Amino acid sequence: MRTSKVVALGGGHGLAASLSALRLVCDQVTAIVTVADNGGSSGRLRADYDVLPPGDLRMALTALCDDSEWGQTWSDVLQHRFTGDGDLSGHALGNLLIVALWQLHEDPVTGLDLVGRLLSARGRVLPMAAVPLELVAEVSGLDATDPTVATTVRGQVEVARTKGLVESISLEPDNPPARPESVAAVDAADHIVLGPGSWYTSVLTHLLVPELRDALVRARARKVLTLNLEMHTAETRGFSATRHIETLHDLAPELRFDTVLADPLTIEDRHRLTDACERLGAELVVAPLSRLDHRGQHDALRLAAAYRDILS
Repeated sequence: MRTSKVVALGGGHGLAASLSALRLVCDQVTAIVTVADNGGSSGRLRADYDVLPPGDLRMALTALCDDSEWGQTWSDVLQHRFTGDGDLSGHALGNLLIVALWQLHEDPVTGLDLVGRLLSARGRVLPMAAVPLELVAEVSGLDATDPTVATTVRGQVEVARTKGLVESISLEPDNPPARPESVAAVDAADHIVLGPGSWYTSVLTHLLVPELRDALVRARARKVLTLNLEMHTAETRGFSATRHIETLHDLAPELRFDTVLADPLTIEDRHRLTDACERLGAELVVAPLSRLDHRGQHDALRLAAAYRDILS
């Protein structure tokens, strides 16, 4: 297990949760991170400097940081967010550091690798695409006169906060190029973990990058789909665990998994969920994954134990 090459795909807090767990049970972890964020510090830097949004990449790096005093100190530094009313207000220092390194080095991956070395990160962080992306969703329920009419919603933040029902998603530019390092990591992986994370804005976005989706389909690695602890978010209002799997299957019907990992509290109909998993070619594994004091957050040790059992 320790010598296995593990690739984890996602974004935001969901990917950070899986990375915090995976680094406890394996040494070779590569995170492949969505690059469609358009909000907050990332959105401002993206607009000002025409760069990849750095926020989710920063979170993945800090999740992989070493447990030493050095690693934890630099993790805290990168996560530090400026307050006040000045130009730096709201910016995370790590975002500024990453963008600075991107200006010094033409290759974004080189900059991320340098931050990883600074943190003594136990793994590597890569962008899923070579260019910044805009998430576009067709959303029903926003037209007061006819709720069945689809409205186009643009931007990751706007899709994540929509009050309607997401019917479909796409990316602009269409058919974006993947980072070759990300495709190579998937090709070389022994294990691949997709999710948890915001379903439409962090998880399914990876399947909209053709070269990355094709790599996932052809990969011989053992594939694990980790379901969320919270089913009913703004972008997945009314979704069951089964519906999450169905939307993934609709988007990439050729993609197969070996295991679907779920917390028992998220399962409403185990028979239907098992059937949905079988359509993916996967076995359903149920294990307690949440923190006892906060049911909506993953417990790193519980998740690590589940991954250890599945991947070994």
